[in-house]
Amino acid sequence: MDEATVKDFISYLSLQKRASKHTVESYQNDLLEFFGFINSEISNIPITEINHQHARSFMAHLIDEKKSPRTVNRKLSTLKSFFKFLVRNQIITINPMQKVIGPKTAKKLPVFIDEGQTEQLFLNYEFNNDYNGVRDKLIIDILYQTGLRRAELISIKESDIDFYNSQLKVLGKRNKERIIPFGIDLKRNLEAYLRVKKENELLNSVLLVTNKNIPLTPQQVTLIVKKILSVVTTNSKKSPHVLRHTFATHLLNNGADINAVKELLGHASLSATQVYTHNTIEKLKKSYNQAHPHSGN
Repeated sequence: MDEATVKDFISYLSLQKRASKHTVESYQNDLLEFFGFINSEISNIPITEINHQHARSFMAHLIDEKKSPRTVNRKLSTLKSFFKFLVRNQIITINPMQKVIGPKTAKKLPVFIDEGQTEQLFLNYEFNNDYNGVRDKLIIDILYQTGLRRAELISIKESDIDFYNSQLKVLGKRNKERIIPFGIDLKRNLEAYLRVKKENELLNSVLLVTNKNIPLTPQQVTLIVKKILSVVTTNSKKSPHVLRHTFATHLLNNGADINAVKELLGHASLSATQVYTHNTIEKLKKSYNQAHPHSGN
């Protein structure tokens, strides 16, 4: 593996493409895995001699290891970006990934919680009255009422909250900033949380912290959300992203403009948002089949 070239590519992702830390780590791990495979098959092959057959062999290796089509395609996407970078910088002349086609993936609808279950969550779930309980309630509230990604949630600073205009400043993927409005309920929960946070002398400028004044990790947020969602849903997925899916689906089900939802979610293209309309369509089909006398059901 040409470590200097890989390092240059990683720097390009971080500094020019402004990719998130998580994305950079994923790309780096994918490249390490690829070159580890290549070196195990063909020792010390120059990077300029890697061709589409090597990439196809790597894909076959991943499939043999029972990696899902989605995982395989993600790793191939990393390689496509990497070799495109090499062509652009005249290290190679032909991108070997041009002849590589990944496995087909089945389209999966986003998992979300229906409106009845979310109502049950906010009305009936008993959060503890201590600091952790107030914080955990706020986490669920923010995720459901704003549709934030987990990484965006844990990076919020107290200074990002504009109580006067009831809006939140968020730094999304590729350091793209967006403003998200919030309602009176979330405003009250934010104010209540900040009071408790101050009472406990937790002075970190980051909004969400442990009771030791340390910013929450992604893993801690996931565990909190999973524990709470387990009370109201039997879905196998109970991650923070499920609440993001729920936010988008509920907005569209209740007539929100899809372009507005796109901006709220921070999607780069409308196609990423349109996946949520499938949930709406499936709900309409179900209602039709259940209610119409000539539906055949």
